[in-house]
Amino acid sequence: MKFEREILISAVREAVVKDSVSGETINDSRWALAQRIVASSHLSSSPKLIEFFLYVVDCYIRQAPEEATEQQIGVHVFHRIPGYNSSDDSIVRSQARLLRMKLTAYFASDGRDEELIVEIPKGHYLPVFRPAAHVDPVRASSPRTEPVSESADPPADPPADSSEARFRFTWKQIALVCLCLALGGFAGFLVGTHMPAIQKSDTDPFWKPFFTDEPPLIIYSNPLFKGDPYAGLRLVPRPDLADSPDYAGTPDETYTGTGEVTAVYELTRIFDLHHANFTLKRSRLVTWDEAKLRNLVFVGAPSQNGALQDLPTMPDFVIDLDGNHKGYILNKHPRSGEPQRFVPSSPNDEYAIIASIPGIQPERRIAVFTGLTTNGTQAAVEFACSPEEIRLLTGRVGQTKGVINPFEAILHIKLSGGVPLQTELETLHQH
Repeated sequence: MKFEREILISAVREAVVKDSVSGETINDSRWALAQRIVASSHLSSSPKLIEFFLYVVDCYIRQAPEEATEQQIGVHVFHRIPGYNSSDDSIVRSQARLLRMKLTAYFASDGRDEELIVEIPKGHYLPVFRPAAHVDPVRASSPRTEPVSESADPPADPPADSSEARFRFTWKQIALVCLCLALGGFAGFLVGTHMPAIQKSDTDPFWKPFFTDEPPLIIYSNPLFKGDPYAGLRLVPRPDLADSPDYAGTPDETYTGTGEVTAVYELTRIFDLHHANFTLKRSRLVTWDEAKLRNLVFVGAPSQNGALQDLPTMPDFVIDLDGNHKGYILNKHPRSGEPQRFVPSSPNDEYAIIASIPGIQPERRIAVFTGLTTNGTQAAVEFACSPEEIRLLTGRVGQTKGVINPFEAILHIKLSGGVPLQTELETLHQH
C-alpha cells in the first residue's frame, strides 16, 4: 500500500508539471521549496492537496493571480464543470483550510530551517512567500547593553525635589491603572451579559470529539430526482439507476427531507452553545479525500446519502427495503433475545439508527443518524441532543477520557402527524 501511494503521489507531481508548469517555474527556488513541502510527511498522503498546492504556487511564480481563483481551482484541480456554483460546492474552501494547517505544521517541524516561508492568506488562494525570521537564541536571550565611553561624564545629581516628583507620578500611575481596571471590569460585565459562556452538559461525552479546532463535516442526505416540480418528480432510489430509461427527465439533486432540516437546526443549537463550528455539506458533494481527515456526522438515510453508503465500516444495523419498498432495520448480528428485523407496525411507528463509531483516521469519530423516514432521522438527532437521553446512554456503554465508547443503537419512535413524540432506546450494541 505504501508503494502504491508513492506511485500515486509521483503521478500527481508529474501531471502538474506536464500540464501547467513552465520551465521558468521548475527552475525557481520557490518551486524547489514547494517540492520539499509536498514530499514531507505532512502532505505526502494527500494527492489532491499536493495538486492544489503546486497549482497555486505555479500561478504565483508565473504572476497569474487570475488563475488562482476559487472557480479556476475548482475546475483545474477538482475537475468541477466551468461555471459551477461555488456557493453550494465548498470543496476549494475546505481544502484550502486543510492546506493552511499542513503548511503551518511543516514550518513548525520539518521546515523550521527553511530560508523562505510560504503561506496562503485566509480569504485568498494565491500563496505568499516571505523570508524566514530566524532568531539567534543566544542574542535573543541576552540583555541589550550599550558601549560605555571612559571619557563620558558621570550622571548629574538628581534635583532636590526628585523624590517628591517621583511620588506624585506614582500616584498618577496608580490612579490611571485603577481607572483602567474599573472600565475593563465594567466592559467585561456588559460583554458577559450578552455573550453566553460555554455550557457543559450531559451531552458532552457524545459530542466532545466534534467540538475541536477542525470543524467536523455534517453530511446530510441529498436524494436524486428526475423530472421537474411542475410535471412531476420521481425519486431515483439507487445511483446505478440514474441513467436508466425508466427514470427519464432532467436530474435534480437540490432536495432533502424536512426531518434533515430540523436535525441540522438542532445541531446548530448545540454547537452554538459550545462556541464550536461545523461545515455543512450535501452528500453528493463529499469526497473521501476531504472527509477522511475530519470528524463526520451523517444525517439521513443511506439510500439518499451516497457518502454513508460508501462508509468503510461494518455496522451491525442497516436499513433495507422489503418487496413492497417498505423500510425496515436489519440486525446483522442478533444477540440473545433480539429480532433480526425491526419493522414498523403502523404509520405512526418508526425506527432509527444512532451510532458513534471510530473515524477513518485515528483519533477521529463518526456519528450516524438515520431513520426509516425523514421523521426518524429528526428523532435520532433530537435524542443525541437531549442531556437526559445521552446521560442514560453513557451510563450503559461507558466513556473513556470523557468520550462515550463506540456503539450502535436502534431507537423506537412514536409519531403523531409526522412529529416524533416519544423515542426509546430499543437495542444497543457496544463495540
